[in-house]
Amino acid sequence: MAKAVTQKYEELVLEMSDDEGSTWAKICGVTDVSVTRTANADTSEVPDCDDESVPLSVEREVRSLEVSVSGTGVWAQQSHGGLMDWYYNGDTKYVRLGNLKAASGETEYETGPAILTTLSNERTKGKKVSAEIEIQFDGTPTRSAKA
Repeated sequence: MAKAVTQKYEELVLEMSDDEGSTWAKICGVTDVSVTRTANADTSEVPDCDDESVPLSVEREVRSLEVSVSGTGVWAQQSHGGLMDWYYNGDTKYVRLGNLKAASGETEYETGPAILTTLSNERTKGKKVSAEIEIQFDGTPTRSAKA
């Protein structure tokens, strides 16, 4: 039996670009990242033409794909201005997700324009101010393979 090859914390990266992908920077302070890939599907009920008394069969077809990223961590001064501007300007920025342990020929990066849909902060006495973000890709991200 072969042991699973796993990925370390620092091998899944979330980065953004202020120049449409020429340079990339991690969002400082965001330490917990969740990536959600959703296939939105439509359903149709299909009858059995030979025996209409049997239950209909439910068939599904993918209508669209969407990818979103949520993250939590501390509110870092290094990210303060950029995140506030991104949110308040309603800008679209380029974002990429990196799976740095991808094997040669497999998807290493998912890249594309995205919007910052949620920007939250929380304070608790005795703790650092926390941050929570939600980023939604505008369209399906482009996948690029590891060389």
